Amino acid sequence: MGFRLKVEGAETIELGADNIVNAVYKTDTPDDSNARSTDVGSILTLQGKIITSTDGDKADDTMKLALWSLVSAEKADCYRKVTLEMIAADQMVRKISMPNAFVVDYTEEFGDTEGVGSFEIVIKQKRDKNEFVKIEGGYAAG
Repeated sequence: MGFRLKVEGAETIELGADNIVNAVYKTDTPDDSNARSTDVGSILTLQGKIITSTDGDKADDTMKLALWSLVSAEKADCYRKVTLEMIAADQMVRKISMPNAFVVDYTEEFGDTEGVGSFEIVIKQKRDKNEFVKIEGGYAAG
């Protein structure tokens, strides 16, 4: 399975299958509710590798993810359009679009033996804009 992430805002952030190794989508509802709640959240958690540039290759966009995580809530740019595509055998398994997403958590880890670092980002759709989240799939990837 391959992944493509595109984040659109003041700048464009793009990561591909070389970076992303795991993706989790979660529809989050209160655990203490005995009926369907109107308090629903949409959450994407992505894990991947930080790839350093070598021999003139351009660096990956994980640095831009880290900088996005620092944008304060007072700035409109903290909300960005996020699109994640999951592709297998030239088929679009899932395409998840969140037009008003923000970073909940961002973590980078580095060790002295691995050679590359790893990252995890948790992205959430703005709750009052949840109706604009799109989940598509089941068609040929373009």
